Amino acid sequence: MSLSTFGAIMGFAADMVGQAEGVYKTLVEKAKNTALKDTLQSLLSEAHKNYSLMEQTRRENVTEMILEPIAGLDQEDYRIDLKIADSREDVDLLKMALRLEERERKFFHDASSKLPLPEAARIFRKMAQKKEKNLGHLHSIKLSPF
Repeated sequence: MSLSTFGAIMGFAADMVGQAEGVYKTLVEKAKNTALKDTLQSLLSEAHKNYSLMEQTRRENVTEMILEPIAGLDQEDYRIDLKIADSREDVDLLKMALRLEERERKFFHDASSKLPLPEAARIFRKMAQKKEKNLGHLHSIKLSPF
């Protein structure tokens, strides 16, 4: 489905971040490696804050721009499988976290150039930068085999 209005983009962003929060809760519970568990807990806290930020941004910018047409964004481009493997292996949990962060980085980067409101576009650029930093941190986690 096309994300063709500011309201649709903000709704999708809030839903996406909310989904990530739910997944991170499960990942934190399953993680055994301390560094991974701590990182996932941090990402969970960040996802909670980001959800609030998306809701606040949507509320504060509800104007005539909510129906302003926007082209070039489609939900399908950001769809990933959110099923958490039954495996309790930390490597699988790390892969899921990487997929979540990459999806959000791509979405916030792509959407930032499409949003007609400078303040919302700035928030999305900052979100994309945070996601890039998170990806670097996740890639630096070394999981030792047992």
